[in-house]
Amino acid sequence: MATKIRLQRGGRKSYAFYSIVIADSRAPRDGRFIEKVGTYNPNTNPATVCINFDRALYWVECGAQPTDTVRSLLKNEGVYLMKHLKGGVKKGAFDEAAAQQKFEAWKKAKESGIEAFRNNIAQAQKEAKAKTLAAEKAANEAMAKRIAEKKAAAEAAPAETTAEEA
Repeated sequence: MATKIRLQRGGRKSYAFYSIVIADSRAPRDGRFIEKVGTYNPNTNPATVCINFDRALYWVECGAQPTDTVRSLLKNEGVYLMKHLKGGVKKGAFDEAAAQQKFEAWKKAKESGIEAFRNNIAQAQKEAKAKTLAAEKAANEAMAKRIAEKKAAAEAAPAETTAEEA
């Protein structure tokens, strides 16, 4: 039986939410599967991926073939890096502790990059909000100035007519 690691669509219309599943290659997309190993939500910024790392690594090592999208998700989560490091341990290039240390360093760098991206998004939103608020204040001041001019003109007009009558 040829197994595939692929996405199973869920969610409502125009708002997809995916489960990452292990399935027989002959099974339909949203049909029967062997095991669910995670979820993928592309609607958030950045996209949210939650994977059972150990089970995904097990299935990749067993030879399950991921689809292109799932392969990129697994690479971003470090499953393929860990597979590569375990291969190096088996060949004797380095020991298990060194492999774990390399993986932890990679994971730390990855998390700091994601945190920087989130901070940039939050900063951009804050700046956009401040810019909108400043534009709204300027519009309100201009509107208040026009209203004050109209009131002054309206008060001046009756005063002129009373001065002409006298």
